[in-house]
Amino acid sequence: MTRLFTALAATLALAASPASADPDPTDWNAVLEEARGQTVYFNAWGGSVQANDFIAWAGARIADDHGVTVEHVKLSDTADAVSRVIAEKAAGRDEGGAVDLIWINGPNFAAMKEQGLLFGPWAEDLPNWALVDPESNAALTADFTVPTEGLEAPWAMAQVVFWHDTSRVAEPPRSMEALLNWAAANPGRFTYPQPPDFLGTTFLKQALYDLAPDPEALLAPADDTNYAEVTAPLWTFLDALTPHLWRAGRAYPQTGEAVKPLMADGEVDLAISFSPGAASAAIANGELPDSVRTYVLDGGTIGNASFVAIPYNANAKAGAMVLANFLLSAEAQLRMQDPDYLGWGTVLSMEALPEEDSAAFAALDLGVATLSPAELGAALPEPHPSWMTRVAEDWTQRYGIAQ
Repeated sequence: MTRLFTALAATLALAASPASADPDPTDWNAVLEEARGQTVYFNAWGGSVQANDFIAWAGARIADDHGVTVEHVKLSDTADAVSRVIAEKAAGRDEGGAVDLIWINGPNFAAMKEQGLLFGPWAEDLPNWALVDPESNAALTADFTVPTEGLEAPWAMAQVVFWHDTSRVAEPPRSMEALLNWAAANPGRFTYPQPPDFLGTTFLKQALYDLAPDPEALLAPADDTNYAEVTAPLWTFLDALTPHLWRAGRAYPQTGEAVKPLMADGEVDLAISFSPGAASAAIANGELPDSVRTYVLDGGTIGNASFVAIPYNANAKAGAMVLANFLLSAEAQLRMQDPDYLGWGTVLSMEALPEEDSAAFAALDLGVATLSPAELGAALPEPHPSWMTRVAEDWTQRYGIAQ
């Protein structure tokens, strides 16, 4: 009888106890201990061999140092991972989710934040958060104007640039009006990825910035009172540009990566990129001819940070934080900025780094086609996500091509 009551008491105590607590990033040793042995399913865009290789390298590093396994779930569209988390919540799966970490930006982040689908706050308690300076780089704490509030951690900086093959185009067009005139004189020599591809919608945003009568309106949510007026110049521009695009606008590359072979084969002379170092990296690995160079528009170009976020029901939250923290390390950021690997911009503040690390960044050869920070100029902020949602839908209705 005593054993029966003892067993019953233990069972009742277990039933009454709360589910295991989420890891606390302020107790980093406990996070490391919990993370050991976990597998992190990192849902991230898989369309770049170089980015895939970098993620594999980062996974190997934290496996060696912390016993965390990283499985890269290669996405063609981040919305696929978001939809999975939404489906799990609808099914009541509030623990043990299939997605542990997402490479995320803009509308996808805004949607997950609004629906309460994110774990946190955690990002600003990571040990390596001390290496960034959000006071001088507002993009680290606002994702397409939406405050991150510690729900996602930055890991790369990007800014819109354009490529031109100097063997065929010595002086490239530096505004959307000039681009239209150039395309009319050189039909078929420019294209952009088909929206809703991220880089394709980025071209639309950049054009909207360059053409809108009041670009400041893009920083507030789009609404029915101003949407038609603000976007009207964009549709006029695209109506005129489309017939002069590669294949007369009857086909589009599906991704930014798909534009590289078009440029390498001499089919197009101009292209858009969201990575200032991408052309140098592509030249270094033989994907682009060494005559390609990078330039920006006279009115400035859009810039942002890439982020990683943890879903509210992630199975390996501790392991996800360990990976996010490593991505913020000087070691990872230096390799990421090296054009031999990725050529992406760092989110770190050189003033916050130890002298040895800042010297390593200063000594890094960014590549023959990479603009200096002064040449890039200050980045324009991303428009509010609501603009791109509507613009992408309208573009599909007006110009979309069935694939």
